[in-house]
Amino acid sequence: MDEKNLNGDQIRLAVIQQLEGLRRAGVTHWKRIDPISPPKTSQNSITQVQTTAIKSVTAQNPEKNPAPVVSTAIANSHTPTRTLVETESSELAKKKNASPPLVPIPFHPLDLPLADRIAGLAALAERVKGCTRCHELASTRTQTVFGVGNPQARIVFVGEAPGADEDAQGEPFVGRAGQLLNDIIKACRMRREDIYICNVLRCRPPGNRLPAPEEATNCREFLDGQLAHVNPEYIVCWGACAAQNLLGSTETIGKLRRKFFTYGRSKVLCTYHPAYLMRNPAAKKDVWEDMKMLFLDMGIDLAAKSK
Repeated sequence: MDEKNLNGDQIRLAVIQQLEGLRRAGVTHWKRIDPISPPKTSQNSITQVQTTAIKSVTAQNPEKNPAPVVSTAIANSHTPTRTLVETESSELAKKKNASPPLVPIPFHPLDLPLADRIAGLAALAERVKGCTRCHELASTRTQTVFGVGNPQARIVFVGEAPGADEDAQGEPFVGRAGQLLNDIIKACRMRREDIYICNVLRCRPPGNRLPAPEEATNCREFLDGQLAHVNPEYIVCWGACAAQNLLGSTETIGKLRRKFFTYGRSKVLCTYHPAYLMRNPAAKKDVWEDMKMLFLDMGIDLAAKSK
């Protein structure tokens, strides 16, 4: 999708979606800095900005916006910030092994250079490796499963969660369902390495159960970060779990199919998960129709015979 062809409503919707993602991540203020001569900000000024931000967020929604933890450097300074440390909830204080919150990554309306995408994704992957937000998943995983593929891909595939094979190999979609996905990619005249592939979760749920809502919430920053760096034209959600979590919907996958949704600048298409196709082979024709719809929007007619 060319940004030049976006109309006002589409741009406005994309901005609203990204601002909502940043709000969920805890961002409430941006500081304007002159790019030519950045102003010198005193520690007292920083403290005042933080205090104002915290009061503003708490006043708007005190239950959903607990006061953040102040960094050690600020807490130990001579500025009047020690009272902010005391605002840390006792519940958070007990989570000694919890990973620090991610710095939210804004959606990039323009494409990033390849080197920046690679570096950004690598840094995000390192954060994922040390994540212990979901105690059960962190204590039972073999390793985290971040994502693979082309950081400049036009299409991102989003699945549900790693299975046993993915947990063992550290790569999404490598088991039996992954082999079927590879066949679908080949039928679409593409290669696996042309696409970027990731999941809603980056740890395997025990027994391959569905991701719990709080687990998906804990992992959402990583998913948003990956999508922000790749910045694809299209996203394919494989299965109801991926579709509902990305879009914030409760509709069944049957009702979400055959139409495009939006995430940032990306068009989102939802279809059945390859694991579902293994149990219900008749649904393969539905997925093929979805793929033809996707690629036709990209200007590629999969129904036409290749020369």
